[in-house]
Amino acid sequence: MSADVSSSLSASAPGFYAARLARPGAVLAPMAGYSDAPMRQLAAEQGALWTVSEMISARGLVMGGDTEKLNLGRPYAGEQGRAVQLFGAEPELLADAVARAEAWFAPAAIDLNMGCPVPKIRGKGGACLLQTPEVAYTLLQAMRAATTLDVSAKIRLGWDTDRSVEVAQGLEAAGASLITVHGRTSRQRYTGEADWDAIARVAASVAVPVVGSGDILSAAAARQRQRESGVAAVMIGRGSVGNPWIFRALAGGQDGEERPSAPVRARTALRHAELQTQFYNDDTGRLTLRPLRKVLPRYLPEYPELHAELTQVVTVADVERALTPLLRDAELNDGAMQTRATATAAAEYAVSYP
Repeated sequence: MSADVSSSLSASAPGFYAARLARPGAVLAPMAGYSDAPMRQLAAEQGALWTVSEMISARGLVMGGDTEKLNLGRPYAGEQGRAVQLFGAEPELLADAVARAEAWFAPAAIDLNMGCPVPKIRGKGGACLLQTPEVAYTLLQAMRAATTLDVSAKIRLGWDTDRSVEVAQGLEAAGASLITVHGRTSRQRYTGEADWDAIARVAASVAVPVVGSGDILSAAAARQRQRESGVAAVMIGRGSVGNPWIFRALAGGQDGEERPSAPVRARTALRHAELQTQFYNDDTGRLTLRPLRKVLPRYLPEYPELHAELTQVVTVADVERALTPLLRDAELNDGAMQTRATATAAAEYAVSYP
C-alpha cells in the first residue's frame, strides 16, 4: 500500500461497532469472491453501517509470503468503516495476523470467522471451531490482546446442532465486542431457511450487540427480521449483490421501492466494472472482468436478453457495449432533467427580477 493511501486511512478507536450501531442501516457481509474493494465501495457509498472483507488466512498472512499488496485485505483509496475478517485455529498465528492486518490494511475492526462451512478449510478454522468452542475462546482472547481495535466473531448456530447461545456467551466472556450469527448450522451449508428464532435467543442471551444474518433479500425483510429478533442490525450478503441500494433504503428508513430505474442500475454496473479495473490495476492484461460475470446480470434481472453478453465480458468496453441501450436512456434522462432544471431556474429568475 502506498504511503499516501496509508496516511489517508486511520484505524478507528475502540468502540467502532457501538458508534456505527447508533444509526440505522445494515452491514455488508463477508463473501468470498464478492465483497472485494469495489463492492465494498459501492455498499459504503449507499450507507452500509460497515463492510467486511473476504476472509483472509491468518497463516497465509504470517507465514505464506502475503504482503500489504494482498487484494483480499488491501483497502481502496480512502476506505474507512471496514472490518477485516481472519480465519485460523492457532492463537499465536492469529495474534500475529491481527497485528499484521492492522499495520497493512488499516481496518476499523477485526473479525474472527467461525462460520465458513467450506470443506477445504476444515481443521484450519471457520465453522470447525463450533465443534470445539473452547478453542475459539482462546483464539479470540489472543486476538483481543493483540490490538486495541474492536474484535468480533461471526458464527453459525453450531456444527450440526444449535449451540449458538452457549458459544455466544463464551465469546462474550472472551472479550468479543460484537457477535454476528448466521441462522444455519455448518452441516446445512446454505440449504433450508435461516432460523431467526435461534438468532433472537442469542440476542437475548448476551449483553454485547448481536447482528443477524441469513436470507435477507429485501429492505422489508431486513426491517421485519430486526424488529422481530431484537438484533442490533442485520447483515446482508447475496441480497446486496447487484443491489447496493438496499443499504440506502435501510439507512434512510425508506419504505418504498429500494432499486432505482434500470438506466441508473446500468450506469452503476458499468461503474462497478470501472472500479474493478482501477483497483486491481493489472498491467499484464491477465486480470479481466471475469469475476464480475456472475455479478453484472444481478443489476438487471428483468433484462435476461442482456445476461448472455454480460457473462462473457472481458473489458470495461465490453460492459459498456452490452449496456448501451440502457446507458443511452440514462443520458437522455440526464439531459431531460438538466433541461427541466434550467427552465425552472429561468422561471424563478424571471419572477424574482421582473
